Amino acid sequence: MLTILHTDSSKGWGGQEQRTLRESTGLMQLGCRVLIACPPEAEIGRRAAAAGVEVRHCPMRQSYDLQAVGRLLGLIRRENVDVINTHSGRDSFLAGVAGRLSRRKPIIVRTRHLALPITSKISYSVLPHRVVTVSEYVRQYLLNEGIKPEQVVAIHTGIDIKRFSPVNVAGDLRRELGISAEALLIGTVGILRYRKGHHILLDAIPTVLERFPDARFVIAGNGPQEENIRNRISELGLEQHVIMLGLRNDIPTILNSIDLFVLPTLQEALGTSFLEAMAMEKAVIGSNVDGVGEVIREGENGFLLEAGKPAVLAEAICTLLADPRRIRHMGEVGKRMVLKDFTVERMCERMHELYAALLAERGR
Repeated sequence: MLTILHTDSSKGWGGQEQRTLRESTGLMQLGCRVLIACPPEAEIGRRAAAAGVEVRHCPMRQSYDLQAVGRLLGLIRRENVDVINTHSGRDSFLAGVAGRLSRRKPIIVRTRHLALPITSKISYSVLPHRVVTVSEYVRQYLLNEGIKPEQVVAIHTGIDIKRFSPVNVAGDLRRELGISAEALLIGTVGILRYRKGHHILLDAIPTVLERFPDARFVIAGNGPQEENIRNRISELGLEQHVIMLGLRNDIPTILNSIDLFVLPTLQEALGTSFLEAMAMEKAVIGSNVDGVGEVIREGENGFLLEAGKPAVLAEAICTLLADPRRIRHMGEVGKRMVLKDFTVERMCERMHELYAALLAERGR
């Protein structure tokens, strides 16, 4: 049995951690044994344990934490680890060093989840045997930073199509909020960070309301921009039209309840939220930045817009709200795209194939 150790020094919960957990459970279904090593207070540890994944707690106080390296070395030895897959900067260095020092000589893979500048090339070019990126955009960025092409492979993030399926989910958000079935409902899901572009959406809403005065908008998520977003809603007088839902665990229900998904992000490695909305057969509107163009095909499953332009965004929203038939068609096209290229099963199969190929190269 192949034993895989995922490491993550992150304590929060976002797209990176969600993908890591989906990979873990998916690889277990493929017959692998999977462990996750993370700090005791990490959210991924709590959620992974609840999902039946073996969790090992390992404090990772800094990138040069010799005690952490020692703990990881012991873990690799005791659990007969074949593959180490690292995810954040700190654990990539610590687990990479431990893997290279280990007598077991495990394969080391680093996954790059972000479309942000890298701070250290050593955890990409020296420590891992291979780097996985969540999009071709991120792969090209690493190549431009001098990482060898044969060192980097793009494996798109996959969506749980059983969870994100309109036939398996109730769409009762309107009833919860007291919104009529006839009212147009536009939604967005994502952590409330500046680069997600919520402020751009808010600035576009008054123009949308001029044409569709009964439209309502829901924003799901929490984060550092929450107070600023609430203040902007108040400044624009949008309290009756924009509802802040906070952090929700029923994202499929929210997506199944809306007519249109919008996220005018300013930076995105791929765009998992778009994929989830597409899986729920929703037309999507996003910004033409980073890896978003790999999931939104302009005019086919949604609109890919110039970033940071509220007027352009408002026009795109109005164009689709005025054409329900087009919205439905785009949703159908998006669903087919997800089923073809962006499922959890496909992602895990490709990761398993990569691990097996790397082990075979070393005669294991």
